[in-house]
Amino acid sequence: MRKRPFPLHVRLAISYTLFFGAVLTVISISVLVVTRQVLMRELDQHLQASANLINADFDASNRPLQSFFSGPEFLLHALPPSVAGLEAPGLYAEAIAPDGTIVATSASLAGRSIPLAPALRTAALRGVTQIVETELDNAPALMVVHPLADDRVARGVLVLTRSLGAADRTLQAVAVSLAIVGVIALCAAASGGAWLIARALQPVGEVARTARQIVQATDLARRVPPASGTDELSQLTSTVNEMLTRMEQLFTTQQRFFADVSHELRTPLAAMRSTIEVLRRGAARDRQMLDDSLADLERETQRLSRLANDLLLLARADLGMRLEHVPVALDELVLEVARELRSLADGVRLIPVISEQVEILGDRDRLKQALLNLAVNAIQHTTAGQSVWVELLQEDSRVILQVRDTGTGIAAEHLPHLFERFYRVDQARSRSTSGAGLGLAIVQWVAEAHGGRVDAQSALDQGSIFRIHLPSSNG
Repeated sequence: MRKRPFPLHVRLAISYTLFFGAVLTVISISVLVVTRQVLMRELDQHLQASANLINADFDASNRPLQSFFSGPEFLLHALPPSVAGLEAPGLYAEAIAPDGTIVATSASLAGRSIPLAPALRTAALRGVTQIVETELDNAPALMVVHPLADDRVARGVLVLTRSLGAADRTLQAVAVSLAIVGVIALCAAASGGAWLIARALQPVGEVARTARQIVQATDLARRVPPASGTDELSQLTSTVNEMLTRMEQLFTTQQRFFADVSHELRTPLAAMRSTIEVLRRGAARDRQMLDDSLADLERETQRLSRLANDLLLLARADLGMRLEHVPVALDELVLEVARELRSLADGVRLIPVISEQVEILGDRDRLKQALLNLAVNAIQHTTAGQSVWVELLQEDSRVILQVRDTGTGIAAEHLPHLFERFYRVDQARSRSTSGAGLGLAIVQWVAEAHGGRVDAQSALDQGSIFRIHLPSSNG
């Protein structure tokens, strides 16, 4: 059985606590290292100062090594009162002759000797002072090996050793204090971090609950309560609400799309079924009725074919259909469209107007389809004897394909919806004389796919103007 992962706020709290613990560990180690370095530096300075004072007194006495260090009390009377603490139990001293003989020792050694490597003694006789860590009675200690010089000539070696017990105890106390403080800080950080993270993620939980309720109730009209401020969570709720608005629009459009497609299919199918019924009742034996029925079936079949082709084209457009980018002579395209539609104009004068020859990069078939859709739409809404102009204009860096008519015109409330799929200005007349209301939607897609746009101007009884704006070069 697969284990359920911890909730996000728990995982964030654990991660925050682990990170804070790692930071505390690094800080504690750094404090211990720095404290030890400070303690060792103070001990170094103390031993160096003591050795320098003893050597200075020996040099000033002008006495031989054995005479100066004639007894174990040499440290007391040889040093000034400021360093009388050399006889403290934690400090040990030895005076050694060049041949390695121990001349004198401090009382704190109690007859013992300080372990000294020959190399250190040899280096001291050459005038080199060295400070090393060693062990005395199995306890850590710090040792300075200092030359005893008389008139800058090494007469012996002075060894001073200081126990590190006090320093170690200090470090242990600091470590225990840091551990206690670290545990307290870590507990506080864990509880405080968990509370802060839970509160910070509360809007996310509300988003999740609202989304779950929307899914369960299929109510896309609901929205997530907006968060205050301008932080990331506020941006999240705003984005989710925008997404829900978009989904609601898409869902509504989809429902309307299915309803419109069903309605469009029902009309020709009903007509075809009625024609077939007429044929079944005996129209097939009447030559004229047979021809009329076959013509009706052919017309409805062509209508279904156009609807299927338009739907397929728009579906491909929604999926990101790629267009060709080849040179297209728009002046030739305008003349070709006008020539093809003259036979279908039914008394409407079709006039091509070309201001100049223009060539752009684009998809010739799609541009022709868009121009045909606009011209056919204009012809269907213009009465016989009136005119439709198919024009090619040049304005600055843009090319305009324009279709202008003197037909019935369009009321202002319809203009914002003209390029929506299945939208018709006159529902009754459009179904009998035109397509499924997809032509202008295809025009808009073609214009936008070429980096342009489409617009319309119209007024009732004053005709209409449809324009496709295209960049003069799509490079």
